[in-house]
Amino acid sequence: MTTRPFKILGIQQIAVGAADKRALRRLWVDTLGLTPHGNYKSEKENVDEDIVTMGAGAFTVEVDLMQPIDPEKKPRVDSPPLNHVGLWVDDIDAAVRWLGDQGVRFTPGGVRPGAAGHRVCFIHPKGSEAAPIGGEGVLIELVEAPAEVREAFEKISRASTRA
Repeated sequence: MTTRPFKILGIQQIAVGAADKRALRRLWVDTLGLTPHGNYKSEKENVDEDIVTMGAGAFTVEVDLMQPIDPEKKPRVDSPPLNHVGLWVDDIDAAVRWLGDQGVRFTPGGVRPGAAGHRVCFIHPKGSEAAPIGGEGVLIELVEAPAEVREAFEKISRASTRA
């Protein structure tokens, strides 16, 4: 393998799905106390989601509470219930090029704007003959970190190497 030209900085989000997101809100907001942050709806992606957050500043983590708009259509955002994990990446273009060269399979759609406005792309849950490396059953979203997130992670990285 060649030198990796990007860094995975941390978890940006997890996305969980159910047939009805009210049960998810009861757990994540009412019981665990996460903060409602926004909503996102896309007919194309068959998703109606509430975005809730935990943490603060650059270390805020989203939990997307998703239900399908039409339970008869795909994608089925409620199956599996842990829909995907989002990872902050410092340079999404370098990551996609390098990972593709290593044989990583991406979902269709390429790099595009995500629900939160950051540039995203997805690593397919399964490899293929042409691109044998997949998420081993897990859909993985790469999310391009904005400057404040990159700077905050760099600051703690420098501090931990000095300790």
